[in-house]
Amino acid sequence: MREKVEEALGRIKPGLQADGGDIELVDVTDDGVVQVRLLGSCAGCPMSQMTLTYYVEQTLKESIPEVKSVQNVLL
Repeated sequence: MREKVEEALGRIKPGLQADGGDIELVDVTDDGVVQVRLLGSCAGCPMSQMTLTYYVEQTLKESIPEVKSVQNVLL
């Protein structure tokens, strides 16, 4: 499943990078939790939780049904 997540994140990255941010895959757990790290302007943005939930998580769940949730892992 990790490869599928990396591929999907590759489609998400340009949208984040356009606003000066980025995303890095940290881990994918056996129970379908995707752990990511928001970078750049996304890391300190007050809207980052909304971006994570309504953009990243929604996109991953639509393309990979095994994904149960997405968590931001802080540095």
